[in-house]
Amino acid sequence: HPFGTDIIGTDYFALVMRGAEQSIMVMLIVGLMGVAIGSAIGAIAGYYGGIVDAILMRVTDMFLVTPTLVIGAVIGFRFGNLGIVPLAVMLGFFAWMGLARFVRTEFLTLREREFVDAARVAGASNRRIIFKHILPNAIGVIIVAGTLLMSGAILTESALSYLGFGVKAPDVSLGLLINEYKDTFSISPWMFWWPGSLIILIALCVNFIGDGLRDAFDPRQRRKISAKERATAKETKSAA
Repeated sequence: HPFGTDIIGTDYFALVMRGAEQSIMVMLIVGLMGVAIGSAIGAIAGYYGGIVDAILMRVTDMFLVTPTLVIGAVIGFRFGNLGIVPLAVMLGFFAWMGLARFVRTEFLTLREREFVDAARVAGASNRRIIFKHILPNAIGVIIVAGTLLMSGAILTESALSYLGFGVKAPDVSLGLLINEYKDTFSISPWMFWWPGSLIILIALCVNFIGDGLRDAFDPRQRRKISAKERATAKETKSAA
């Protein structure tokens, strides 16, 4: 039992791994839904502007002021016995607003660039301009905002489960484990350490992966200069 056992002798490592599985499932569902909805709304609002932008941003504001934690508590209390998927889908419907605003701002900037004007002159359709020319240049913002959204989803699910509105027994999640064994903290502190540390570790890993993907896929990132190229440039400068 590498993580010890609980008060009735159950392997705590198995419980923590099951809780991590639930949290990662929530992270993936919320991340995919949030990125898809937020990118679509932000791209349309930023590219077309005008009345389309105004309508979509007012809809975004309506969702933005909605207390997600309260709605999640209500949904979890009502449908918590159905499993983690309904809760994850609900969180995904209320997790795209910040990403939509980031994407809209990026599209407002990129649509005025010269390569977009050149694509219009060449006769490219709006759909091709959005997906072929602008979206690849906005992928860095989408990846970073998406990973922040996914790490926030893990924290939200853990908070709901800790409050008793998320995953219900006999299933487990990291937040539920912390809640169930909070009374044993003085005699068995590892009951807090393992699930709490794993929540932080997953959130940090997601953010680090997002930064790496941003550097890999964003075409505007500055290309790294190798040591050989740096030495050649230095020799050329010295010779000049």
